[in-house]
Amino acid sequence: MMLGNEAVLRAGLKSLALDLSDSQVRSLLDYQDLIGKWTKVYNLTAVRDPAEMLTHHLLDSLAAVLPLRKYLLSSSLPDGGRGRTRLLDVGSGAGLPGVVFAICCPALSVTCVDTVGKKAAFIRQAALALGLTNLTGLHARVETISEPFDVICSRAFASLADFTSWSVKALAPEGVWMALKGKHPENELAMLPAGVSVFHVEQLVVPGLNADRCVVWLKSI
Repeated sequence: MMLGNEAVLRAGLKSLALDLSDSQVRSLLDYQDLIGKWTKVYNLTAVRDPAEMLTHHLLDSLAAVLPLRKYLLSSSLPDGGRGRTRLLDVGSGAGLPGVVFAICCPALSVTCVDTVGKKAAFIRQAALALGLTNLTGLHARVETISEPFDVICSRAFASLADFTSWSVKALAPEGVWMALKGKHPENELAMLPAGVSVFHVEQLVVPGLNADRCVVWLKSI
């Protein structure tokens, strides 16, 4: 028998050892529905099948939540009087993984930036529809951002060299980059600028997805 989206999502969360409330699970499913509705008009994503979207988008992003939570717990990020840790999702598109992080980590203040106005507008609409007061959509080029973020993440955005060089002005003094990648990006790591150092590469397993995934953690030196 074919499982419904919620059952597949809950099974995936169990596989990822990710403990979410019923409200958070509902928000994730509502978020996927929003992507589906907007994609019919604005082409937010090439993936249109709900089952495929659940695996390739939601669970793919959810696989990075536990590593993010562990980093936030282990780090001594100075809040600088800002009150909460700030995360910037670069080239966010439909909000992956930024919106997922905002749902799963309510203590985070998440800003999703994209150069496409309609995608930034979608993030703002998602924040309203899902009641996510910790989520902001920003229409801008990342190179123009200079306010400090503690974590700068990206998923399928650009090479590691471009990602770090374009966003370096937005990195807080003790901040880190978090790049979600496919297979271990050896060639990209070899091309990193001198001022950027990799301090951890973490392999991910995405439930229902037979593909290589990893998180590359970097810092400025």
